[in-house]
Amino acid sequence: MLDLAWYSAKLFFKGKLFRNMGYFYRQITLGVLIGSLLLVGLGEMGLNLAVVITISSLVTGMMMPFLLKDVKMQ
Repeated sequence: MLDLAWYSAKLFFKGKLFRNMGYFYRQITLGVLIGSLLLVGLGEMGLNLAVVITISSLVTGMMMPFLLKDVKMQ
């Protein structure tokens, strides 16, 4: 199991794991940007920090499978 993870990590850092790395990076950047904006926006509303982090983490985590559904591996 660790061997598979190690091999996948090596391919990822070489840029050979995904067919279209630009699409992958764009989708990850979009997800991080939306999550960060949600975190800052809720924080500015004066909510408790634990609640802000929990809500933004849940929303970002639920959003990522939809953003990355079209990512193809080689």
